[in-house]
Amino acid sequence: MQKIVKIALVVLGLVSAVLWYLLPSSDMPVAEAADSGAMNAMFIITYLLLGIAVVVSLVFTLKNLFSNPQGLKKTLFVVGGFLLVVVISYVLASGTDVAPEYMEMSDESTVKKIGMGLNVFFILTIIAVLSLIIPGIKNMFSK
Repeated sequence: MQKIVKIALVVLGLVSAVLWYLLPSSDMPVAEAADSGAMNAMFIITYLLLGIAVVVSLVFTLKNLFSNPQGLKKTLFVVGGFLLVVVISYVLASGTDVAPEYMEMSDESTVKKIGMGLNVFFILTIIAVLSLIIPGIKNMFSK
């Protein structure tokens, strides 16, 4: 299997090098450069490799997660805590935090979702800072 992957990577590298050589020059207008077949092929290769990386990382993460019951329990606890933070943030968001002249561009539900996102960020930041400070304080006083 490793030999097949190595051969595929070498072939992909050679194809990418050829496509790199065929890319349009920097003095070409953007409209013409966007229609370049070499550039489109490079994007396809990039999306393909990104998709493969995401799928492989998800498969191995889920495989390791389900093979370890303690890890699964801890992960579900963390996901539940995150969902609790999201629900609390949504309840705290008012949806009227924007000046009336800007409300023409969006409705109240959009503003409430943005407020929820900001609240999630602030709550998680506070949790992260406290998780760094509290053990340090405990270590200072335990010695």
